[in-house]
Amino acid sequence: MILAEKKAVSNVEVRKKIYTMVIPICMENVLQMLAGFISTAMIGWTGALAVSAMGLSMRITQIVWALFKGIATGGTVYAAQAYGAQDHKKLRNVIQQTLISSVLFVIGIQQLIFWKTDFFIGWFNADGELLEKSLIYLKTVSLGLPFLAIMLVVAGVLQGMGNTKTPMKIAFIMNIVNICVSYVLIFGKLGFPSLGIIGAAIGTACAQFVGACIGLYVLFCKDGILSGLLTTSFLKLDKEKIQEIYRMGMPTAFESIFWQVCTILLTRLILKFGVESLAAHQLGLQAEAISYMPAAGFSIAATAFVGQAIGRKDQELGKKYITEIVKGSIILTSFSVAILLFLPGKVMGLLTNDAGVIGLGVKYLMLMAIVQIPQNVAGVLNGALRGAGFTKVPMIVAGTGLWLVRLPFAYLLSLNFGFNIIGVWLAMTLDLAFRFVLSFILYKRKNIYQYMA
Repeated sequence: MILAEKKAVSNVEVRKKIYTMVIPICMENVLQMLAGFISTAMIGWTGALAVSAMGLSMRITQIVWALFKGIATGGTVYAAQAYGAQDHKKLRNVIQQTLISSVLFVIGIQQLIFWKTDFFIGWFNADGELLEKSLIYLKTVSLGLPFLAIMLVVAGVLQGMGNTKTPMKIAFIMNIVNICVSYVLIFGKLGFPSLGIIGAAIGTACAQFVGACIGLYVLFCKDGILSGLLTTSFLKLDKEKIQEIYRMGMPTAFESIFWQVCTILLTRLILKFGVESLAAHQLGLQAEAISYMPAAGFSIAATAFVGQAIGRKDQELGKKYITEIVKGSIILTSFSVAILLFLPGKVMGLLTNDAGVIGLGVKYLMLMAIVQIPQNVAGVLNGALRGAGFTKVPMIVAGTGLWLVRLPFAYLLSLNFGFNIIGVWLAMTLDLAFRFVLSFILYKRKNIYQYMA
């Protein structure tokens, strides 16, 4: 009966399942991108100094994001496999343990950042008004970190089950809250004082609080997967299950943390070229999200569908999923590449009115456009590897590219060859191309489909 079910899954059905999952993820990412785009633009219009302060602070909060994104990925993989095997008891236990452990963990981290803000910002050797603005932004935005962790876990386990519409709806509500609160507080509307960059931090924290509350309601409501479990026994920790989840997720966390630590070092380097260069880099990253955030949905889909195929022990289905996901990623990325390549000035002009920043940002976007397709296809292949349990492979790929290509060449090209900030961006393109090749080679060598036989 199982074999008949496997043969009944056609390419058309596979595509339908993929896009039923991917479209909400892409829309969620687009919503987050637009919210970030608008928020960054509001800060950008207050000056390059505020953008730079936000950029420094975000390097710290992104490390926390990376850590809990990794933990959530461990939950995603096990949730997908349990869901594919129709083991609802295991599914509920995975979600429960991922959520409890994450909340306890993130509270400790939030307190550390809140009380030691000067230590973390001190990594960048910032001074004067830049230091002052960075400190107060990081201290304020740290209040939302526990809610950020909850949101990541909720979204991760729901996506592992194939439910991507709910995280999309939550993201939509969050982004409306973020934009509205930030606008009112940054510019001092509706009788509120003009708080500038602090208003942006408050807007972010408020949005994360709202998103976490909605996410918890979705899990524990009458029709939620954790319905009826909210008792005193719910808080009981299952150390073995937590260790399994973290062992699976921590390579992904370290992969992302590699990115963030590398970014911190690059930020220190970029500061040598002035606040204008840092602002252009920060705004360029935000604008580049036009490409990689929508396409990130295909990477998540690869993880979820490969995990589900393993749970079903359906090798052919797993192969069909990956083939169609790669095709979809290339098609979507092609559209965004065209925007970055042919309209970079228009995109940067939406984020700032500083001509110098726009000029530099245009060069960044055009360089990044060249490597968007390799970057996003590599993301799909790494997503498939994670779904099969090979979470260490993407970590190795990221670490190799960042530490052996991006950082050394960034210093070499920018300082020794005199390319300044352009040298940093050239090194980034070399790294992304290198990691695409390495990801492809390792994906071919790892027989992820053997676990589906």
